[in-house]
Amino acid sequence: MNQITTINPATEEEITTYSAMDKNQVFELVRKAKRAFPEWRKDYEKRRSYIYNLVEYLRKNKTELAKIATAEMGKTLKESIGEVEKCAWVLEFYADHGDSFISDEVLNTDARKSFLTFEPLGVIGSIMPWNFPYWQALRFAAPCLMAGNVIVMKPSRVTMQSGIEIEKAFTESGVPDGIFQTVVGSVDSANHLVDSDVNAVTFTGSTDAGAKVGERAAKNLKKCVLELGGSDPFIVLDDAIIEKAAEGAVKGRFINCGQSCVASKRFFVGKNIADDFIELFIKKASQLKIGDPTSIETDIGPLSSKDGLETISGIVDDAIQKGAEILLGGSEMEGKGFFYKPTILTNVKPNMRIAKEETFGPVAPITIVENESEAIKLANDVEFGLGASIWTKDLQKADKMSRRIESGIVSVNNVVLSDPRIPFGGIKHSGFGRELSRYGMLEFVNIKSVRFYENLVHHHYVE
Repeated sequence: MNQITTINPATEEEITTYSAMDKNQVFELVRKAKRAFPEWRKDYEKRRSYIYNLVEYLRKNKTELAKIATAEMGKTLKESIGEVEKCAWVLEFYADHGDSFISDEVLNTDARKSFLTFEPLGVIGSIMPWNFPYWQALRFAAPCLMAGNVIVMKPSRVTMQSGIEIEKAFTESGVPDGIFQTVVGSVDSANHLVDSDVNAVTFTGSTDAGAKVGERAAKNLKKCVLELGGSDPFIVLDDAIIEKAAEGAVKGRFINCGQSCVASKRFFVGKNIADDFIELFIKKASQLKIGDPTSIETDIGPLSSKDGLETISGIVDDAIQKGAEILLGGSEMEGKGFFYKPTILTNVKPNMRIAKEETFGPVAPITIVENESEAIKLANDVEFGLGASIWTKDLQKADKMSRRIESGIVSVNNVVLSDPRIPFGGIKHSGFGRELSRYGMLEFVNIKSVRFYENLVHHHYVE
């Protein structure tokens, strides 16, 4: 029997062991979802009231839910509480506005009446990561459910209990059986889910795993959305407000211990302000408290796993060997837990792993640039294209630059954050499709065109 054991990354103690579901169990969840779908899709108002119940449940139980995520993947308790609160917001947002996003759209054509109608696809299989175990799942689930779809989700093996808690939250909120179900398992279970009778698949996680999911979904002719890795540039121009940019750099790089696909990962700084910016960045980063993630004073917890820690160590060691200069941190912490010190380094060369790979940890590589066109050239010179941030007082220049950056999201004078009101997603190896906003809702609907004619019109038919 395939077993999954979760480990607390702050203490290295085992939390729980789960038995992975086999193929038949996964297929049965999907059959149950299929049976629940016709009733769920019928009535928007009913769906809305169930989702409002869920919002209440999350707000009421946010601290208990937060503690589970913190124990499983190590983010600080204050960040976990913020994550649950954000989930309540996204659910409420779609319950409030979803009907306007998918109301019929009237078109003008030569027919007597033409309209588009947006219909749910059915059962959506969802494969979700560990870094935001509640938010990643519910930011996809909120628009998907309000559109009338039902969901079978496989959470990461790292945050299995968080995934189980989401299903429990639905049950406790009175949502009918089969609308949101959690698969307990790892890679095999994810493959079973893609191969099952789901109508479409959404995946959030690494680029390599995403490519495999996409290939598997395509073989079965299933629509898929892939939200993959990022290596977001953080560009500070000579005319930036340095205090604000340094504050943003700390927030953008060290949130969730740097384990975010839209974290700022490569820093490009104008040569005239580089010294001042770096000094302030180091000063602010060195004030971060690293330690027990359950303490409300802590700013940075451990990395989520031993593997994650080893990868980050390896990336930094590789940079040091190839001539990078460590300005802060640069090593693991002594003692128990998968802790890595907040790290800032310069002298980054193109042949270093840190220049090419996605650094999923608290490590900030800084490159000093001559001007904005060099910054853009370097920013675009990676396989990823998720987010980017630009810091400057010149908003016209920022406008021009934002159009030249190859990414799905650009934020000027702020870090990149996901927000229910705007689309989220990337290009290149950061994936395709969008989550959030109206566009996120339209990913998993059938956009059906309907035209009414009086009588048969004699046209020369060309497809």
